[in-house]
Amino acid sequence: MTALDTNILVYAHRMESPWHEPARNCLRELAEGGTPWAMAWPCVHEFLSVVTHPKIFKPPTPLAVALADLETWFESPSLRLIGEPTGYWPNLRRILETGHVAGPAVHDARIAAICRSHGVSVLFSADRDFTRLSGIQVRNPLV
Repeated sequence: MTALDTNILVYAHRMESPWHEPARNCLRELAEGGTPWAMAWPCVHEFLSVVTHPKIFKPPTPLAVALADLETWFESPSLRLIGEPTGYWPNLRRILETGHVAGPAVHDARIAAICRSHGVSVLFSADRDFTRLSGIQVRNPLV
């Protein structure tokens, strides 16, 4: 199963992004395909935080617009929304220790551990920080 990182969601949503078209196409292919794909709840939360933030985007996305986009994506019958399941802690701990993770990178380790716990094998992300985290293959679908 493939999961999407926050940055792909943001680029697919924000039309002024230079990566808008490839991100939107990536999301569309997953959403319209029959193969299961995933979004981790922390990525959904982070998406809302980023696109509605007035110091990141001028103008920021109105909350109603961001929520409407999410709900459209949530309609994909092949989408799985994933969070921390029972047994999540050993995955997170292993990723933290093997990657020597600290500080803000703990958030990325959280995403990787959630994905691993749900059988996600590939994470689509433009964030190179994920490459040092074990147990999940990271691909940038924008290049």
